[in-house]
Amino acid sequence: MLIGAIIGLERQIRHKPAGLRTHVLVSLGSAIFTLIIIQTGELQSSHDALSRVIQGIAAGVGFLGAGEIVRQSSQQSQQLEIHGLTSAAAIWVSAALGIAAGCGLWQLGLIGVLLTFLVLNVFRRLEKRD
Repeated sequence: MLIGAIIGLERQIRHKPAGLRTHVLVSLGSAIFTLIIIQTGELQSSHDALSRVIQGIAAGVGFLGAGEIVRQSSQQSQQLEIHGLTSAAAIWVSAALGIAAGCGLWQLGLIGVLLTFLVLNVFRRLEKRD
């Protein structure tokens, strides 16, 4: 939840539609799905179980991300504009970090959230310079 909260707070501060609650829930849900497989012993009986759960999470979160991406056309340019790609990617990363936490890889989760925060903030400033 902490990992999702860090990413979600950054998105909330930037007034993005997918903010704190969304990222916390995606991260928490991903961790819970992962823990279910690990805790129920399915991991020992089937080597593919964890892989299938991770694939399912990635596909399901992809649908959330797709809902975040909105196509709009400005009346002045009459060209389609795509919005929400970064927010969709942040949701996807929250899920991946939730899976890492669920697998007990909390160090990877912390490194991942720091790198995500870096990308969302520092890279944003670099983009504005162009």
